[in-house]
Amino acid sequence: MSSSSDSPILTTPLNALHRKLGAKMVPFAGYDMPVQYPLGVLKEHLHTREKAGLFDVSHMGQVILRGDGVVDALEKLVPGELRALKQGRIRYSFFTNDQGGILDDLMIANRGDHLFLVVNAACKVPDIAHLTAGLPGVEIEYLGDDRGLLALQGPVAATVLARFIPDVATMPFMSMVSADLKGIPVTIARSGYTGEDGYEIGINADRTEDVARLLLAEPEVAAIGLGARDSLRLEAGLCLYGHDIDTTTTPVEAGLTWAISKRRREEGGYPGDAIVRRQLAEGATRYRVGIQPEGRAPAREHTEIQDAAGQTVGEVTSGGFGPSANAPVAMGYVTAANAAVGTSLSLVVRGKPLPAKVASLPFVPQRYYRG
Repeated sequence: MSSSSDSPILTTPLNALHRKLGAKMVPFAGYDMPVQYPLGVLKEHLHTREKAGLFDVSHMGQVILRGDGVVDALEKLVPGELRALKQGRIRYSFFTNDQGGILDDLMIANRGDHLFLVVNAACKVPDIAHLTAGLPGVEIEYLGDDRGLLALQGPVAATVLARFIPDVATMPFMSMVSADLKGIPVTIARSGYTGEDGYEIGINADRTEDVARLLLAEPEVAAIGLGARDSLRLEAGLCLYGHDIDTTTTPVEAGLTWAISKRRREEGGYPGDAIVRRQLAEGATRYRVGIQPEGRAPAREHTEIQDAAGQTVGEVTSGGFGPSANAPVAMGYVTAANAAVGTSLSLVVRGKPLPAKVASLPFVPQRYYRG
């Protein structure tokens, strides 16, 4: 989601630190962001899978909603089950349009006296407008540049963070607490987008670099850029907004129906619910699938997908080399008739059809903390 806007490029609270660490900086979603550090994308990816990677995700939008009836009000914009969301817990959901298309995907936390949302960087301006129009009477506070956000991800993330805050070791997956990290107030969410165990740490902007330096001083932690972040989430089978999901894809087509509870499936009550419920009952005409190229050539986004007869049946939405899978991996949409695992496909790379098969997702097992 590189920025194509003429607006001035924005920076996160860690911009100076990225440069001191030797990062290669690129424009991304309107921000000047590190795509990789001297370690390189492949080693950054493997380091996160083996130890712990620290990501700057301060460009994401952080929003607070307050007011009487805020839970019921937000349920009118998302299909997520919010009434049953207990205090301190987090739920993944999405804003939908009247056609059931996905306007954005987001995390929603119940913080007791308010809801806390994290939305995609490229969508946060239209998201705020969408919330403002759809939630009259609800107080909407966009935290903007006053807040930093770090993601510590990997199998030893818990060991590292517990040195500073011991209680985080047993935090449930998809939970959120307030804490003190060496005298710095933070919020800790046990979540992330790499398929690994880990945390997202919210900090006031003026203390974000202090927390980043504390974590980077631990021997298991390395700074990780956008390049490895993308290959990690692709191997984990996770959607990237603007690529694998957008306003033209429904939750059913995208394989995200697990995020719609039984009650919301039956009651609806969010934009596009009639279309989503019909697809739940009758099936969709296309589905997001994992795709395993049989050779070593990666298939990039927009690569044409053909069936065994050479007919176009879809398009790749994310693709590249998976360092942990040690093979090219991809995701894309294909017609329902070609969506079964094991179906033979062809990927048209540089004009040449290359063999591939529909594969189970994720490509690399997810390792979230389950207690």
